[in-house]
Amino acid sequence: MSRTCTLVNGMTSKKKTQDWWRGGVIYQIYPRSFADSNGDGVGDLAGITEKLPYVASLGVDAIWISPIFKSPMKDFGYDVSDYCDVDPLFGDLAGFDRLVSTAHQLGLKVMIDQVLSHCSDQHAWFKESRQSRDNAKADWFVWADPQADGTPPNNWLSVFGGSAWQWESRRRQYFLHNFLSSQPDLNFHHPEVQAAMLDSIRFWLERGVDGFRFDACNFHFHDRKLRNNPPAEVRDSKTVSADNPYGLQAHKHDKSQPENLAFLQRVRTLLDEYGAASVGEVGDDHSLKLMARYTSGSDKLHMAYSFNLLTPDGSAGHIRQQVEELEAQLVKTGKKEGGAGWGCWSIGNHDVARVLTRWGKGETSPSLAKVLLAMSASLKGSLCIYQGEELALTEADIPFELLQDPYGITFWPEFKGRDGCRTPMPWEAKRKHGGFSSAKPWLPVPKDHLSRAVDVQDGDTGSTLNFYRGFLAWRKQQAVLKAGDIAFIKTDEPILAFTRTLGKQTWLCAFNLGSTPVAFKLPKSLRTAKPLAGHGLAGGCINGDRVELAGFGGLYATI
Repeated sequence: MSRTCTLVNGMTSKKKTQDWWRGGVIYQIYPRSFADSNGDGVGDLAGITEKLPYVASLGVDAIWISPIFKSPMKDFGYDVSDYCDVDPLFGDLAGFDRLVSTAHQLGLKVMIDQVLSHCSDQHAWFKESRQSRDNAKADWFVWADPQADGTPPNNWLSVFGGSAWQWESRRRQYFLHNFLSSQPDLNFHHPEVQAAMLDSIRFWLERGVDGFRFDACNFHFHDRKLRNNPPAEVRDSKTVSADNPYGLQAHKHDKSQPENLAFLQRVRTLLDEYGAASVGEVGDDHSLKLMARYTSGSDKLHMAYSFNLLTPDGSAGHIRQQVEELEAQLVKTGKKEGGAGWGCWSIGNHDVARVLTRWGKGETSPSLAKVLLAMSASLKGSLCIYQGEELALTEADIPFELLQDPYGITFWPEFKGRDGCRTPMPWEAKRKHGGFSSAKPWLPVPKDHLSRAVDVQDGDTGSTLNFYRGFLAWRKQQAVLKAGDIAFIKTDEPILAFTRTLGKQTWLCAFNLGSTPVAFKLPKSLRTAKPLAGHGLAGGCINGDRVELAGFGGLYATI
């Protein structure tokens, strides 16, 4: 059995019993773009550590740090060449330990991004595997012979464009890559691969991390028979953009295989030894159903999120449909599996255009950013916030010659990639590069972001930043918003209204996702509603049997 990570003596492995994640708020940090401490133009661990008091001031429960492992950076860390070390670009293991210690002193949990389904073609495992068909790592990756005419084994496509198969002349076989051709897929049907992945998880648990965000967690296994995928009955418009042919297939055989459930159970058993939490990224034709399956029964993932609210459609109707469908799937699956699972909502992250641009459709008012936080933080489930959302940052327009993202370069100009949401954090408006770095950053800092820099908003009591601080502090005290059941009220666009109920306590939550005033009539059962204060969200009142909402306004009321 191959062992790959040397555990560190002295780290604790005591079991914890905490449910902080249930209804918790997780702040995602994209390390390349958060804070640069050494002046090389790229963010690093020391920069994150320095800014942790700022993150703690937001009132979040945890941070999720995108990959910091050793990597050739073809996909900016999601192509791992060593699962048990920090890339020198970001620092070293001692610096990581300091980050964890500082975060814990500030009351923050630390979750790291674990990329299990694939690694880098520069990883020692793949370098050995590709040499021949009979070496020790020969079957650690997904290899297949060509068809009689030399073409790939089947019709599977890569998320990042083209065939999911790449030819290797040394073995005279194709290897599978669901993403870049430099990101070969590991063969999870091999028991030694599973053991190695569990070892890598334990390595970081021993260093004190409180949990993991598992990247592409439904991609671990593939159909052993390598059967072709059928055409999609309905084009997948959530996981990929409309110009990507990946959405034209029903991904029946290349991912989301039933064998994944047993592996996730092994992961959960390990996490439970340390009291650690998990959130899985699920990208699938039927993501919500899979989220319910992967989190049911308290023996797999703690929670999961999908791309269902990371779409261009930010209408009240779309949001309601996704939440109601997930809740129905959670209940349905939970009855079969001995307990309902748990969702985690995200309206922005490092893979999609910033929500203020994506849902604002030209409207960039900080008031929209405020109501979007309140709305998403009031849905049933946990919440992920992407760095910069608290500043109401918009999507940056990166010219082709400055693009770094291979995904965007491939699909330009219809899809410009993910660089527009990955630009550096603006810390100080009047400093060069927004105070992110003393050197030219790896991506430019947009000029219009400087007016929304941290130092500009910090002293403004009405800023988006201070609204986030006040609202999240208030929410943390409201059990009904963290754990209550949800039921939607029939309203017209752009109103999203629902109740949250916990025991005998029922709240009304209503939000206007549009810029013009609206109103709706309260159902008879809710006409005793009395407005709540303390949340900081303006623009909502009750007038007789009607709720009146200003543009981007909201209301909380007790029944």
